[in-house]
Amino acid sequence: MNRLALVMGLALLAGCATVKNSHVRPDYETVDKTQVKRLAVVTQPLPDNVQKVGELWSLIARRYVNQNRDFIAKVNTAVDGNPEDTSFKDLCVEGIEGILWLFPTVKRTGAGVEAAVKAQLLRCRDGQEVWGAEAAGSWPSEDERYKELTAQYTGELGPDVTPYVAPTFRLLSATLDTLPRPQLGESDVEEKIELGE
Repeated sequence: MNRLALVMGLALLAGCATVKNSHVRPDYETVDKTQVKRLAVVTQPLPDNVQKVGELWSLIARRYVNQNRDFIAKVNTAVDGNPEDTSFKDLCVEGIEGILWLFPTVKRTGAGVEAAVKAQLLRCRDGQEVWGAEAAGSWPSEDERYKELTAQYTGELGPDVTPYVAPTFRLLSATLDTLPRPQLGESDVEEKIELGE
């Protein structure tokens, strides 16, 4: 029994090993938990300088936070170059309360991908950071556990994204699992259900 507990504990630690650090504003529980729920996801600059791979990052992140972190991520985009405005005010349109910004560094290596991300959740009303995290790792492009996921995103975005799907999912899921959970009201839950993700 103790051996099983040790193996399970090591497996859990291995799943989190890619996250170097993460932090949440000290006033999150009293301020942003009920005010920053509706997000736009932006990946900038483009990972490996490929537009479709940037779209993959933003789409995976949008779906992941909708399904696993209780946010209502409404839109996703990928933009070339370094951002001129790191508060992304142009994306803070009506109905968007925060920006989930992914700043990737990605490189293909043989049969895999080396990737790192600096991620931030910025609130729209003042551009202040609510949450931030950094993570990195190296993974094979082909992974049996992510075969269906790879086929799904390849079907949606084309073959350019195929070698990036599994590594991107592994990096972003570990990173985004450190996000706090917003508090949703009844109307928020209905809105989330309507999104269908």
